[in-house]
Amino acid sequence: MTSRPTITFARFAAPKKGMAIVLAPEAGDLGAAAKACDPGNVLPRAFAVAEFRGRFGSAVDVIAPEKSPLDRLIAVGVGKTATLVESSWLRLGGTIGAQLRRARDVIVVAELSGFAIGAAETADIAAGILLRSYSFDTYKTRKDEADGGAPDKPARIVVQCANPAAARKAFVQAEAVLDGVLLTRDLVNEPANVLGPVEFAARAIELQTLGVKVEVLTEREMRKLGMNALLGVAQGAARPPRLIVMHWNGGKPKDKPVAFVGKGVVFDSGGISIKPAAGMEDMKGDMAGAAAVLGLMRALAARKAKANVIGIAGCVENMPDGNAQRPGDIVTSMSGQTIEVINTDAEGRLVLADALWYCNDRFQPRFMVDLATLTGAIMVSLGNHYAGLFSNNDELAQRLFTAGQITQERVWRMPLGSEYDKLIDTKNADMKNTGGRNGGAITAAQFLQRFVKETPWAHLDIAGTAMGSPATEINQSWASGFGVRLLDRLVRDHYEA
Repeated sequence: MTSRPTITFARFAAPKKGMAIVLAPEAGDLGAAAKACDPGNVLPRAFAVAEFRGRFGSAVDVIAPEKSPLDRLIAVGVGKTATLVESSWLRLGGTIGAQLRRARDVIVVAELSGFAIGAAETADIAAGILLRSYSFDTYKTRKDEADGGAPDKPARIVVQCANPAAARKAFVQAEAVLDGVLLTRDLVNEPANVLGPVEFAARAIELQTLGVKVEVLTEREMRKLGMNALLGVAQGAARPPRLIVMHWNGGKPKDKPVAFVGKGVVFDSGGISIKPAAGMEDMKGDMAGAAAVLGLMRALAARKAKANVIGIAGCVENMPDGNAQRPGDIVTSMSGQTIEVINTDAEGRLVLADALWYCNDRFQPRFMVDLATLTGAIMVSLGNHYAGLFSNNDELAQRLFTAGQITQERVWRMPLGSEYDKLIDTKNADMKNTGGRNGGAITAAQFLQRFVKETPWAHLDIAGTAMGSPATEINQSWASGFGVRLLDRLVRDHYEA
C-alpha cells in the first residue's frame, strides 16, 4: 500500500505554504476562511474562465495564485447544500483526495457559507481523503518513474474546521472503519502465492492486539467435526485449509452474538471443472467475503463496538491435482446432509455450508450474514453497482438495505422460493451443488439456506462489487473493500447496547 497521508485538525487560519483546498457551493459564496486563502481574489476569475458553477465533484485548480504564498489553490464543488446527505461527505473527501497529486503540505478548509459543517461531517471528509489515497503498489520496485523510482512521501494534511477537538474525536471512530476497509482491500489485492489459507489465518491472529479472540481450526480439527463439504474443496490443493473463528465481546455477557461468515477461497482455479484461462488471475480475489469479515472485525474492535460479534472465515484453495474432488462425488456435510458435486467450480457454497452450520450450531447467534463472491450470475442480474441480497428474514433484509443506502454499499433483494429450491434436488443425494445456468445466483442462495435452520440469515453475493467494480470518488483500487462499511453500519444502528 502507498504511504498514507497524515491528517490533523486545526482552527481556521490563513495558510502560509503548500496547497489549499476550499469548498464551493453551487450558486453560493465562498466562506470567510476560504476567502482568506485567496488574498489575490483569483478564484472568482478562475470560476468565470472555467465556467465553474460549484457542481458536486467538480474542481478548479489555480497554480501559483497571485499575491499568495501558496503553490496551488483549489476549489471543489459541493453542489446544492440542501441535497447533501451523510454519504456526500465521504465522497467529497474522496474528490479532495483526487486533487492531492504529489502535494506535501495541504490545507483543507471544511467550511461552507451559510451551512454548518459538524464534527462528523469533517471526520468523514478526512476519511474520504484517506480512502481515495489508497493504492496497492506493494510489489512495485519503482514506485513512480517520474520521480526516479523514489517512493512517494506521504502528504501532511491539516483539516481546518470550527471545532477541531470534536472533529478529532469523531475521526477516531471513522478511522477505525476505514482501517477495516483498507485491510480488506489489501487482502483482496494480495497475490495468491503470498496469501494462502495459513497466511490469511496469520493476518486474523494480528487482530488479537485489538482485543479480538482468534481461533484457527486445522484440517484435522475440521475432519473431526465432519466438515467434509469444505474439506472436499481443499483436497486438491497443496496448501491446507483453515477455518478462522474471531470473537469480539464488546456487549453484555448475556447477549447473544451477531455473526458474519465469509467465503475465503484464496484462489479458485475451478478445480477439475477448470475455468477458462482468460481472467483466471482475478480469482485471487475469490476470498473477498472472508476479507470483508476480517476487515469488519478490525473495525468493530478498533472503535470498541458495544456488541458481541462472531466472525468466521472458511479459507481454502481450489486446485485440480490428482487428489482433487471430481464431478459426481458425493460428500457428507457437517450437518449430515449429503451433497452431490455436479460442478467443482461451484465450490464457495460448499465452504459456506459447513461454516454456516458450525456457526449456527456452536454460537446460536441472533442472525447470520454471509458474504461471498459466489456467482457470475449475480453480475448478469445486477451488474457491478449492487450486491445481491437473499434472506429468510424481512427485518434483517430491510436493515441491510437501509444500511446500504446510507453507506452507498448498496444491496438489492432477490427472491427465494420453493420453485427454485427444487432445482437443487437430485436422485443421488440430499442435494446437488448447482441448479443449472438459469437463476444461478438464486439456486446458490437456496443451497445455503439449507444450512441455516430457522436462524435469521442473509446472504450477500458480492461478486460484482468486491473486485473489479467501477471506480468511485473513494476507491480507485481493483479491490473495493465492499461490505465493511455496510455491516459496521448495520451493527452500529441496530445491535449495539
